[in-house]
Amino acid sequence: MREFIINQNDAGQRVDKFLTKAVPKLPKNLLYKYLRLKRIKVNGKRCEISTRLACGDVMQLYINDEFFEGEVADRPAFLSAPTSLNIIYEDENIILCDKKCGLVVHEDESGSTDTLINRIQHYLYEKGEYRPEEELSFAPALCNRIDRNTGGIVICAKNAESLRVLNQKVKDRELEKLYLCVTVGIPKEKSARLTAYHQKDETTKTVKVSDKKFQGSRTMITSYRVLAENKADDLALLEVDLITGRTHQIRAHLAHIGYPLLGDGKYGINKVNRAYNVKTQALYSYKLTFKFTTDAGTLEYLNGKSFQVKDVWFCEKFFGYKL
Repeated sequence: MREFIINQNDAGQRVDKFLTKAVPKLPKNLLYKYLRLKRIKVNGKRCEISTRLACGDVMQLYINDEFFEGEVADRPAFLSAPTSLNIIYEDENIILCDKKCGLVVHEDESGSTDTLINRIQHYLYEKGEYRPEEELSFAPALCNRIDRNTGGIVICAKNAESLRVLNQKVKDRELEKLYLCVTVGIPKEKSARLTAYHQKDETTKTVKVSDKKFQGSRTMITSYRVLAENKADDLALLEVDLITGRTHQIRAHLAHIGYPLLGDGKYGINKVNRAYNVKTQALYSYKLTFKFTTDAGTLEYLNGKSFQVKDVWFCEKFFGYKL
C-alpha cells in the first residue's frame, strides 16, 4: 500500500487527473477499475473519478509496486539545463522571462534539454523554491508559448493555483500581449485593423490566408500601427496587437497584405533576408499587460500592471528606435 498526502499544489484536482500525474505508469483502464474495486481511497473512504482533492487529504493506493518502480528519476532533465535567464519580473507566484530567439520553450524533436522551462525549473531548484521530490503532481509550468525563432515575454507559474488562474486568463483573453516586428515595405496605412480568414495546413506546417471565408477557415483579426520607418531600406517597425490568436498569425497576415516580415523563411522574401543577413523573423512579444475583467484570486495584485522588454535586437539596428 502506498499513501499520498495531498498538498496545496495538488488540491482542487479530480482524483483521476491527480493520479495520471502522480502515478504515470498506472494505465487508465486499471485506474478506473481500482476505483470501482475500492483499491484507491481518500481518507479511508471510497472515492469517485470526479472526487475533488483537498489539502491534507490522505490517499491510499492498494495497487502493485510495479506501478511505482522508477518513480524517483535518476537525474531530472532540468538539472542538465543552464540556469541563465533574462528575468523581467518575479514574485512568489510567477516569473516573467524574456526568451531570446533560438531557445525552445519545451523539449521538441531535437531532444535538447536546454529549454526555457528546464532553465526555469533548474533556477527555482537552486533557489530552493522547487523540490520535485516533495511534489506529487505539480511542476512549475509555462502559461504561454513562443516559437523558437521568436523572442519575447513568457509567463511561468510557480504554483498550481497561479497556473490555474493564468491558464484561464489566457483562455479568456484577459492578458494583452503586444508585438514588435519589421516589415519589408512600408504600409501605406499607418494604423489598421485587419480581418482575414485562416486555415492551418498540418502537412506543410504553414497557413493559408484569404480575404473571403472558405471551408474550414477561421476568422483572424490583427491590429497594427507603424512606430518607425526606414525609407532608405524600405522597412517599417510595427507594433501589433493580436485580437485573435491563430498559428503564425502576424507573419501570415502581414505577408498576405504585401508586407512580409524581415527574416521570415516561410512567408517572407528570401532574397531580401539574405541581403540583410537576417536568418530569423524580426518578431518580438515585447509588452505584457494584465487586464483582468473577472476575479483573479491570489493574482489580483497583478491587474493593471504592464511589463516590457527593454532591448529588442532589430529596433536600434534598423531604425535607431529605443524602447
